[in-house]
Amino acid sequence: MFLNNLTIKKFHQGLVDKEFSAFETAKAFFDFIKERDGEIGAYLSLFENAALAQANRVDDKISSGEKIGVLAGAPLAIKDNILIKGEKTTAASKILENYTAAYNATVIEKLKNSDAVFLGKTNMDEFAMGSSTESSAFKKTRNPRDLERVPGGSSGGSAAAVAADMAVAALGSDTGGSIRQPANFCGVVGLKPTYGAVSRHGLIAMASSLDQIGPIAKTVEDAAILFKEISGCDNFDATSVAHEYDLEPDFEKIKKLKIGLPKEYFIEGLDKETQKAVQATIEKLKKTGFEFKEISLPHTKHALSVYYILMPAEVSANLARFDGIRYSPANSKLKIPNPKLLDIYLKTRGEGFGDEVKRRIILGTFVLSAGYYDAYYSKAQKVRQLIKRDFDAAFNSPDGGVDVILTPVSPQPAFKIGEKTSNPLQMYLEDIFTIPVNLAGLPALAVPTQNNAENKLPVGFQLIGKHFHEADILGIGQYYEKNL
Repeated sequence: MFLNNLTIKKFHQGLVDKEFSAFETAKAFFDFIKERDGEIGAYLSLFENAALAQANRVDDKISSGEKIGVLAGAPLAIKDNILIKGEKTTAASKILENYTAAYNATVIEKLKNSDAVFLGKTNMDEFAMGSSTESSAFKKTRNPRDLERVPGGSSGGSAAAVAADMAVAALGSDTGGSIRQPANFCGVVGLKPTYGAVSRHGLIAMASSLDQIGPIAKTVEDAAILFKEISGCDNFDATSVAHEYDLEPDFEKIKKLKIGLPKEYFIEGLDKETQKAVQATIEKLKKTGFEFKEISLPHTKHALSVYYILMPAEVSANLARFDGIRYSPANSKLKIPNPKLLDIYLKTRGEGFGDEVKRRIILGTFVLSAGYYDAYYSKAQKVRQLIKRDFDAAFNSPDGGVDVILTPVSPQPAFKIGEKTSNPLQMYLEDIFTIPVNLAGLPALAVPTQNNAENKLPVGFQLIGKHFHEADILGIGQYYEKNL
């Protein structure tokens, strides 16, 4: 089936060369989704009529000789915490089960302007809280590489859709690793941009100082195409920044970048297959002339603890708005004698939020409460600055800083469904290598290694760049992809 080799670049070339139409490609995707998604569960909703109508419009432009952009007609999947006007946006939570978006997220507006086609909304951990897509209120998503295993999370549906050829590419969101970790588990590419590089307007907020929208794709080249389209300043997001990106890689310049290897990331407890695959990647890059240097990020060991204080604190503030009344109708079947407003809140929130969401709201409320703010939240903010300074020191060291940092993405490949659900701490440890990047606001890219036998689970490596230096990590990723 031609869908399994289809990238954004190949799709665009096929359209221009009239090898196929946007309509017949979109139709083929929907046919394949109906055939395959029953066993995977990547999608929560499909937009077949709207998508086929949009594909027809792209075909009309081609027929009339109008020049089209590289994303015109490209069939994309969208994580279900990104608003598309007129479509349900649930964040995989019962409390938003009936919510229909009243406006488009800025990234959706940008993609609409580029004539992209939206196939549907993908499954995720509820309110993006999780590392396996098992906390969704509606269904579990399975890893296309091994149906007994999780696809990662929280953007598990988006990663699974791309890996299973049910979308050319997808959008996800990354608060502590939620693009990179599922991309790693499913054997695809995931980019977490610099904080502020992509507008968060229209993304249902989890932790506002950490959240970032980014692409999941089959190739690094596709991730770069999608990133360039969605990046930029936005008046609706005061944290967004205008920045010019030159994402056409100059491999001669790319090969002169110095890569740092943080000793804190290559530790005991790292899965042997993961270590072996990442080490083989390092050796391949060394042989082609890349210079490596061992570095230290000493405060990395505190990153997980800091994250699970700051993130729940922001969660407790952001999720206070979801009372079961404003964003979706309160359950009319609720039987509360002589109800008061507080009774309705307690009932709707109690039934609307899942266990993991409740856990994080309670933890966040606790660390912000009187008497604990200074002991936990304030201290965590100070350590966050130390983590950021570690990265700054590594990049700007007087004795020769590095340009990019290479690490594993997660401690192990995809684990089995149900394996970690009863132990939240074990689940949280899945993000130990990705969380520091979000705390420091840096860009990072997950790339699948090319030295895994077909019968093994996917393993990837992570490239971390300086602020707004996505071109560096995307350049090395494309060099690896095309030359090694």
